[in-house]
Amino acid sequence: MPDILMVDLFAEDRAHEAFLDALIRRLLSEESQKAMIKPRSALGGHGKMLTELEAYQKAVRGHQPGLDVPDILVVARDTNCERFARARQTVTDKIEQTVFPVFAIACPDPHIERWYLADPTSFQHVVGTDPRPGRRKCKRDLYKRKLADAVRKGGHPSTLEGIEFAPDLVKAMDLYRAGRNESSLQHFIDDFRQAIVLV
Repeated sequence: MPDILMVDLFAEDRAHEAFLDALIRRLLSEESQKAMIKPRSALGGHGKMLTELEAYQKAVRGHQPGLDVPDILVVARDTNCERFARARQTVTDKIEQTVFPVFAIACPDPHIERWYLADPTSFQHVVGTDPRPGRRKCKRDLYKRKLADAVRKGGHPSTLEGIEFAPDLVKAMDLYRAGRNESSLQHFIDDFRQAIVLV
Protein backbone atom coordinates (compact mmCIF):
# COMPACT_ATOMS: atom_id res chain seq x y z
CA MET A 1 0.00 0.00 0.00
CA PRO A 2 1.36 3.48 -0.86
CA ASP A 3 2.43 5.81 1.98
CA ILE A 4 -0.04 8.42 0.75
CA LEU A 5 -3.20 7.27 -0.97
CA MET A 6 -4.36 9.31 -3.95
CA VAL A 7 -8.12 9.81 -3.84
CA ASP A 8 -10.04 11.59 -6.58
CA LEU A 9 -13.41 12.94 -5.43
CA PHE A 10 -16.33 13.68 -7.73
CA ALA A 11 -19.17 15.38 -5.89
CA GLU A 12 -22.22 17.31 -6.98
CA ASP A 13 -21.76 20.25 -4.60
CA ARG A 14 -19.61 21.80 -1.89
CA ALA A 15 -21.59 20.18 0.94
CA HIS A 16 -20.63 16.74 -0.40
CA GLU A 17 -17.06 17.80 -1.00
CA ALA A 18 -16.54 19.22 2.51
CA PHE A 19 -18.15 16.29 4.34
CA LEU A 20 -16.51 13.56 2.26
CA ASP A 21 -13.07 15.17 2.39
CA ALA A 22 -13.26 15.10 6.20
CA LEU A 23 -14.75 11.59 6.33
CA ILE A 24 -12.19 10.10 3.91
CA ARG A 25 -9.34 11.60 5.94
CA ARG A 26 -10.84 10.19 9.15
CA LEU A 27 -11.36 6.70 7.73
CA LEU A 28 -7.82 6.63 6.36
CA SER A 29 -6.32 7.94 9.61
CA GLU A 30 -8.06 5.10 11.46
CA GLU A 31 -5.99 2.80 9.21
CA SER A 32 -2.83 4.88 9.83
CA GLN A 33 -2.95 6.10 6.24
CA LYS A 34 -2.59 9.58 4.79
CA ALA A 35 -4.40 10.85 1.74
CA MET A 36 -4.05 13.38 -1.02
CA ILE A 37 -7.63 14.16 -2.00
CA LYS A 38 -8.22 15.89 -5.33
CA PRO A 39 -11.66 17.32 -6.01
CA ARG A 40 -12.22 16.59 -9.70
CA SER A 41 -15.82 17.65 -10.28
CA ALA A 42 -17.37 20.77 -11.65
CA LEU A 43 -19.95 21.51 -8.99
CA GLY A 44 -23.51 21.95 -10.15
CA GLY A 45 -25.73 18.99 -9.39
CA HIS A 46 -25.52 15.28 -10.05
CA GLY A 47 -26.23 15.54 -13.80
CA LYS A 48 -23.29 17.87 -14.34
CA MET A 49 -21.11 15.77 -12.04
CA LEU A 50 -21.84 12.62 -14.04
CA THR A 51 -21.08 14.43 -17.31
CA GLU A 52 -17.78 15.66 -15.86
CA LEU A 53 -17.02 12.15 -14.59
CA GLU A 54 -17.37 10.78 -18.12
CA ALA A 55 -15.07 13.48 -19.51
CA TYR A 56 -12.52 12.87 -16.74
CA GLN A 57 -12.50 9.12 -17.33
CA LYS A 58 -11.95 9.69 -21.06
CA ALA A 59 -9.02 11.99 -20.28
CA VAL A 60 -7.44 9.48 -17.89
CA ARG A 61 -8.00 6.63 -20.35
CA GLY A 62 -6.31 8.77 -23.02
CA HIS A 63 -3.28 9.36 -20.74
CA GLN A 64 -3.78 13.12 -20.61
CA PRO A 65 -0.70 14.70 -18.98
CA GLY A 66 -1.22 15.52 -15.31
CA LEU A 67 -3.96 12.93 -14.84
CA ASP A 68 -3.16 9.62 -13.24
CA VAL A 69 -5.42 6.84 -12.09
CA PRO A 70 -6.05 7.45 -8.37
CA ASP A 71 -5.70 4.70 -5.80
CA ILE A 72 -9.39 5.21 -4.96
CA LEU A 73 -12.09 7.02 -6.92
CA VAL A 74 -14.98 8.41 -4.85
CA VAL A 75 -18.17 9.53 -6.58
CA ALA A 76 -20.98 11.23 -4.66
CA ARG A 77 -24.54 12.12 -5.57
CA ASP A 78 -27.72 12.57 -3.59
CA THR A 79 -30.47 10.04 -4.17
CA ASN A 80 -32.88 12.97 -4.57
CA CYS A 81 -35.70 10.70 -3.41
CA GLU A 82 -34.82 8.02 -5.96
CA ARG A 83 -34.44 4.57 -4.40
CA PHE A 84 -30.95 4.19 -2.90
CA ALA A 85 -30.07 1.05 -4.88
CA ARG A 86 -31.11 2.65 -8.17
CA ALA A 87 -29.22 5.91 -7.50
CA ARG A 88 -26.12 3.95 -6.55
CA GLN A 89 -26.40 1.73 -9.63
CA THR A 90 -26.65 4.79 -11.88
CA VAL A 91 -23.23 5.88 -10.61
CA THR A 92 -21.73 2.38 -10.73
CA ASP A 93 -22.79 2.06 -14.36
CA LYS A 94 -20.87 5.25 -15.23
CA ILE A 95 -17.56 4.10 -13.71
CA GLU A 96 -15.11 2.48 -16.12
CA GLN A 97 -13.99 -0.30 -13.81
CA THR A 98 -11.18 -1.41 -16.14
CA VAL A 99 -9.62 2.03 -15.59
CA PHE A 100 -10.77 2.57 -11.98
CA PRO A 101 -10.90 -0.84 -10.31
CA VAL A 102 -11.04 0.61 -6.78
CA PHE A 103 -13.88 2.99 -6.05
CA ALA A 104 -16.48 3.93 -3.44
CA ILE A 105 -19.86 5.52 -4.03
CA ALA A 106 -21.62 7.95 -1.71
CA CYS A 107 -25.39 8.33 -2.19
CA PRO A 108 -26.82 10.34 0.70
CA ASP A 109 -30.53 9.61 1.04
CA PRO A 110 -32.21 11.88 0.17
CA HIS A 111 -29.62 14.69 0.58
CA ILE A 112 -26.10 15.16 2.00
CA GLU A 113 -27.29 17.47 4.78
CA ARG A 114 -28.84 14.48 6.57
CA TRP A 115 -25.31 13.11 6.94
CA TYR A 116 -24.28 16.33 8.71
CA LEU A 117 -27.21 15.77 11.10
CA ALA A 118 -26.68 11.99 11.43
CA ASP A 119 -25.30 12.03 14.98
CA PRO A 120 -27.33 14.55 17.00
CA THR A 121 -25.17 14.04 20.11
CA SER A 122 -21.94 15.10 18.41
CA PHE A 123 -23.77 17.81 16.49
CA GLN A 124 -24.98 19.31 19.77
CA HIS A 125 -21.43 19.12 21.16
CA VAL A 126 -19.90 20.85 18.12
CA VAL A 127 -22.63 23.32 17.13
CA GLY A 128 -24.47 23.76 20.42
CA THR A 129 -27.97 22.68 19.49
CA ASP A 130 -29.95 19.51 18.79
CA PRO A 131 -30.51 19.42 15.01
CA ARG A 132 -33.67 17.25 15.05
CA PRO A 133 -33.54 15.99 11.45
CA GLY A 134 -36.96 14.35 11.82
CA ARG A 135 -38.49 11.72 9.58
CA ARG A 136 -37.08 11.35 6.09
CA LYS A 137 -38.96 13.49 3.58
CA CYS A 138 -38.41 14.14 -0.11
CA LYS A 139 -38.62 17.91 -0.11
CA ARG A 140 -36.05 19.91 -2.01
CA ASP A 141 -33.80 22.00 0.26
CA LEU A 142 -35.57 20.80 3.45
CA TYR A 143 -32.40 19.46 5.06
CA LYS A 144 -30.31 22.34 3.78
CA ARG A 145 -32.66 24.63 5.72
CA LYS A 146 -32.63 22.34 8.78
CA LEU A 147 -28.82 22.40 8.83
CA ALA A 148 -28.64 26.19 8.42
CA ASP A 149 -31.36 26.69 11.07
CA ALA A 150 -29.54 24.42 13.55
CA VAL A 151 -26.33 26.40 13.06
CA ARG A 152 -28.16 29.68 13.72
CA LYS A 153 -29.88 28.21 16.79
CA GLY A 154 -26.43 27.21 18.04
CA GLY A 155 -25.51 30.90 18.01
CA HIS A 156 -23.27 30.86 14.94
CA PRO A 157 -23.40 33.03 11.86
CA SER A 158 -24.27 30.70 8.99
CA THR A 159 -21.63 31.77 6.53
CA LEU A 160 -21.82 28.59 4.44
CA GLU A 161 -25.20 27.23 5.57
CA GLY A 162 -23.48 24.85 7.98
CA ILE A 163 -21.00 23.11 5.69
CA GLU A 164 -18.18 25.02 7.39
CA PHE A 165 -18.69 22.65 10.34
CA ALA A 166 -17.97 19.51 8.28
CA PRO A 167 -14.41 18.87 9.60
CA ASP A 168 -15.43 19.31 13.25
CA LEU A 169 -18.65 17.32 12.89
CA VAL A 170 -16.94 14.39 11.19
CA LYS A 171 -14.13 14.40 13.73
CA ALA A 172 -16.59 14.31 16.66
CA MET A 173 -19.09 11.94 15.06
CA ASP A 174 -19.77 8.50 16.49
CA LEU A 175 -19.71 6.68 13.15
CA TYR A 176 -21.57 3.66 14.49
CA ARG A 177 -24.44 5.80 15.77
CA ALA A 178 -24.45 7.97 12.64
CA GLY A 179 -24.49 4.89 10.41
CA ARG A 180 -27.42 3.43 12.32
CA ASN A 181 -29.31 6.69 11.88
CA GLU A 182 -28.41 7.07 8.20
CA SER A 183 -28.00 3.74 6.39
CA SER A 184 -26.74 5.45 3.23
CA LEU A 185 -23.84 6.86 5.28
CA GLN A 186 -23.07 3.38 6.62
CA HIS A 187 -23.05 2.05 3.05
CA PHE A 188 -20.41 4.60 2.08
CA ILE A 189 -18.28 3.91 5.17
CA ASP A 190 -18.36 0.19 4.38
CA ASP A 191 -17.62 0.82 0.68
CA PHE A 192 -14.66 3.05 1.47
CA ARG A 193 -13.20 0.70 4.07
CA GLN A 194 -13.42 -2.12 1.52
CA ALA A 195 -11.70 0.10 -1.05
CA ILE A 196 -8.80 0.68 1.36
CA VAL A 197 -8.36 -3.08 1.67
CA LEU A 198 -8.21 -3.45 -2.12
CA VAL A 199 -5.48 -0.83 -2.65
